[in-house]
Amino acid sequence: MANFMYLFRSNPTAYRSMSPEQMQQTMKKWMDWKDTLEKNGHIKQLGERLDGTGKVVRGKAKTVIDGPYVEVKDFIQGYMIVEATDMDQALELAKGCPILEGDGTVEIRPFVSM
Repeated sequence: MANFMYLFRSNPTAYRSMSPEQMQQTMKKWMDWKDTLEKNGHIKQLGERLDGTGKVVRGKAKTVIDGPYVEVKDFIQGYMIVEATDMDQALELAKGCPILEGDGTVEIRPFVSM
């Protein structure tokens, strides 16, 4: 088994137009997906949902800019660490993520053993 990080990216404005009922349905889909992964032993660590604010330190000059996103319409909303047999299984598990229904993305990154 190997560990993979899922980075959830979406456009935060997509959630602003949702009604309370739509937001509740979306949250239920997230919880159902998480529960299925957990029940099948794939969740290694649940990440926290990330706030939309932050700072970025860039380059040798250590320039600080508002962030965490720079010139992107989608930014990281949260993360999760899952355990899967290989990248193919990690991909299949990610396909159930509700963020995909709103045209978001799940970036899947394997960890490198040192």
